[in-house]
Amino acid sequence: METGIFYKRVLKALSYPYNNVWMVFVVFLLMASCRGDEYVMYSETEDSGMSVYSEGIKGMYVLNEGNMGSNKCTLDYLDLSGQETTGLYYRNIYAERNPGEVKELGDVGNDIGVYGSRLWMVINISNKVEVADAFSARKIGKTDIPNCRYLAFKDGYAYVSSYVGPVELGGKGRLGRVYKVDTLTLKKTDSVTVGFQPEEMAIVGNKMYVANSGGYNSRGYDRTVSVIDLETFREERKIDVAVNLHRCRSDRYGQVWVTSRGDYFDNPERLYVMEDAGGRGMVKADSLDVTVTDMCIVGDSLYYIGVSQMYNSDYGTFSSGIINVRTRQVVSESLSSSPEFMKMKKPYGIIVNPVSRDFYVMDAKDYVSSGSLLHFDSNGVFDISIRTGDIPGCAAFVTEKRKN
Repeated sequence: METGIFYKRVLKALSYPYNNVWMVFVVFLLMASCRGDEYVMYSETEDSGMSVYSEGIKGMYVLNEGNMGSNKCTLDYLDLSGQETTGLYYRNIYAERNPGEVKELGDVGNDIGVYGSRLWMVINISNKVEVADAFSARKIGKTDIPNCRYLAFKDGYAYVSSYVGPVELGGKGRLGRVYKVDTLTLKKTDSVTVGFQPEEMAIVGNKMYVANSGGYNSRGYDRTVSVIDLETFREERKIDVAVNLHRCRSDRYGQVWVTSRGDYFDNPERLYVMEDAGGRGMVKADSLDVTVTDMCIVGDSLYYIGVSQMYNSDYGTFSSGIINVRTRQVVSESLSSSPEFMKMKKPYGIIVNPVSRDFYVMDAKDYVSSGSLLHFDSNGVFDISIRTGDIPGCAAFVTEKRKN
């Protein structure tokens, strides 16, 4: 309801010879009716023009970070079900599906994952993990976790890394934690202390590996991976890897791949691989001289994109490629030769279709306005570009519902 019409109704109600209690009641009803009309946000729908066919994948969610302090984290959805000739792209669907959420998703979307029939979203500065139905995006509930960062899942539990303390660049820093959350009740059941400012986690067998960054710590970056026994949910030990660790993913050979963002000056960005050394457990085994901002492992292939943040001649340099995780060799030094790929301003995230190997790259552009989602076929041929919300950072596929 427009503001002018609302106040005209209020003044008309107050002009009647009712007692004060009745007038307050009338005003309350008018305000309640107007709020529902005024705050409902409708999603935008765009025909992407992308040809789709069902492969068991129903669609893909894209979580847009939004600028810190703006409460502009939004959720987009790309329909890949094949019900339409071309894929429809829905922008900002969470607000429409959940009109009762005053601040919608909140401040800074940091990670997204689908586990079973539920969609999990880490909202970093809002200190919460939002959980919704994976097929409708309607809210189920939330779990409050301070300065939460990333997700991992296993055996009915969600694991969430947390900086614990508030945003505090250059401070002394606090040791981080990993929280264990029951995926049915959404209740925290346990937590364990790890290193400073933990980031991504990878699970191999009954062990969890946590990349510690130490990004807030004025005493220097952390350089360790914490090893957690999932049965006891206790940290067993730490593995020395490199400074300022970030991404952490496992492959089908039981190896764990960890990225280092370096210190931006003297220690360069690199990619490390850890392997099981038998009685000694997981150890650092090898490293590759590549910059990795984000990566996705499918089969024997590790797809990566990277934008260097080193304060030297490499600053802002964009690189990409494919690494064979079995041989640990770079088999391709570029994911695409298309002009659209090379013209991206700030490649920020990547996700690869596990069936057909076509892939999507998220471009954050200037970090303050709408980004783009670019689609390429398995050979790196450009297909389409779609406008997203602000700072698209991560995505997750949704598979078809199982039929009983």
